[in-house]
Amino acid sequence: MTTRRTYHHGDLRQAVLGAALDVIATDGPSALSLRDLARRAGVSHAAPAHHFKDRAGLLTAVAAEGFGLLAEALGEAADLRDAGVRYVRFATEHPAHFQVMFRPDLHRPDDPELLAAKERAGDRLREGVAGVAGVAGSSGSSGGTADSRLAGVAAWSLAHGFATLLLSHNLVGPVGDRDPEEVFRTLAGLLFATDD
Repeated sequence: MTTRRTYHHGDLRQAVLGAALDVIATDGPSALSLRDLARRAGVSHAAPAHHFKDRAGLLTAVAAEGFGLLAEALGEAADLRDAGVRYVRFATEHPAHFQVMFRPDLHRPDDPELLAAKERAGDRLREGVAGVAGVAGSSGSSGGTADSRLAGVAAWSLAHGFATLLLSHNLVGPVGDRDPEEVFRTLAGLLFATDD
């Protein structure tokens, strides 16, 4: 007799998301299969489809959850440099989310929940840019200046690029045994003067 784990209503979605994050972290997003995730969660192969419809729906949920977590992390930042450090920390603590979030070929980029989470994360980044000396009007709206938008792109590029290189083990030599967050803090200090 086979025993299946049972989940209370509402737990299945999180169980499948958790299993998906495990697979992505170890084998990448291309290894995902709803059938395999159902097996890992101990439910029928059709059960995950009730929550996600298909693989793209599941990856959309992963990306939306990731942007929500990123928005929370950035919301606690003291300044732009700290926002960058928190971005790098987010990437190292949530590598599976990070792999999916910036890959619109994997998910539904027009999903309302995903768009709202991306907007919250973008707002937090723009708030950090507002603290940079000499950059005014850093709102992401059409009222923001071109300089503030470009400062936001520069800050995001630095944090995202560093995190991506770090996760792909391309910074082993330059970072060595040093704390990656401290290395990033130094890099950001070289490029962005903040009111510390």
